[in-house]
Amino acid sequence: MGGETLLLALMSGALIGLVLGLVGGGGSILAVPLIVHVVGTGSPHLAIGTAAIAVALNASASLVGHWRAGTVKWRCAGVFALAGVIGAAIGAEIGKAIGGQALLGLFGLLMIGVGLSMLRRRRGEPKPDVRLTRDSARQLLPRLIPIGGGVGLMAGFFGIGGGFLIVPGLMLATAMPLANAIGTSLVAVTALGATTATSYALSGLVDWTLAGVLVAGGIVGAGLGIALGKRLTAHKRAMEVGFAAVVVLVGVYVVWGAVW
Repeated sequence: MGGETLLLALMSGALIGLVLGLVGGGGSILAVPLIVHVVGTGSPHLAIGTAAIAVALNASASLVGHWRAGTVKWRCAGVFALAGVIGAAIGAEIGKAIGGQALLGLFGLLMIGVGLSMLRRRRGEPKPDVRLTRDSARQLLPRLIPIGGGVGLMAGFFGIGGGFLIVPGLMLATAMPLANAIGTSLVAVTALGATTATSYALSGLVDWTLAGVLVAGGIVGAGLGIALGKRLTAHKRAMEVGFAAVVVLVGVYVVWGAVW
């Protein structure tokens, strides 16, 4: 790996970690475009496999900080992640059978759709005390399991951690506040990324050197993201809108590149 490529990979990893630490998701949806268009990996499938490794490890690094902050609801996270892992394993096998350029085009369309959906204001009052117990299981499990499985299917298909889908998915299923959804989502991001990465690694579709460099940059970025997130707690909506705009613009660029 040349010096310029190494620097670009470190910067890309730092950006992935920063976004994961700041908003609990989105680092993964930027990872594949960064690896393909910034680092210069030629194969979309190799980029997806490598991104999954980096995202899983970077998410686990961010999770430690959120765990210490007490924002992780572990039981909800466990059910969501288990359902998601099953979906991710299926989605990864389907994704590997799709042509690289077609997969990138679909990925770009997903980015545009997710970015636009993030611009919508969420309705309903959050429930900070929500917990998965014997009493609440009848209400929460029928929501956590199908939403988790659906997110996992898409995460595996596109080779992403799925945090940008998991955060709103957890809020929809449980009405937990954004801060808890961000911390809780990282459990599922780690699990889904690891599942997808394993599938691609078994097919020889991982650049291990690049993954290591991305993780190194991501650890630094995650620390900065968590610290910055604490300072910007009062401006979460502005962060969401800004990030949504970036996701849409990158999605348009990815679709343009895949089609033309």
